[in-house]
Amino acid sequence: MSTTVSSNGKSVRLIGLVAIIAGVVLIVGGALTWGMVRSQLAAENITLGDDVAMFAGNTVDGPIDAYLQADIINQHALAGSDGKTYAELDREDPARASVMNGSFLRASLFTSVIAFGVAAFAAGMGLLFVLVGYALRQLVPVGTVVTTPEKVAAI
Repeated sequence: MSTTVSSNGKSVRLIGLVAIIAGVVLIVGGALTWGMVRSQLAAENITLGDDVAMFAGNTVDGPIDAYLQADIINQHALAGSDGKTYAELDREDPARASVMNGSFLRASLFTSVIAFGVAAFAAGMGLLFVLVGYALRQLVPVGTVVTTPEKVAAI
């Protein structure tokens, strides 16, 4: 009997290796993205006020803090415009500029929340790729004896 790995076995091991490498790249990319978004938010020196639902006094540097800050900006904008959104305000209303700025700030904060989510998704998919790649490589370990139909017929 032969102690070689069949070409199918080699293909499975190669696919497993490619999946592991892709997984590591996704994990690193996700972590770098998370870190970049976090550092950019922290550099803005935004602090959650006392009127947020939770984490008052925290620096906005993560997805939950960014969401909470966006929510409180919305509450303040609505309070300053008698509950009207930017689209509902007359063009001459003095509150319109403040509500517009609040909308821009909220959109920026929500963009960071989405970026955190994409970074976490990439890292999670990377972990999944690493696990699948490892499992594929375990299906055909190095030095496995694989008999092909031709070899079985010859025996």
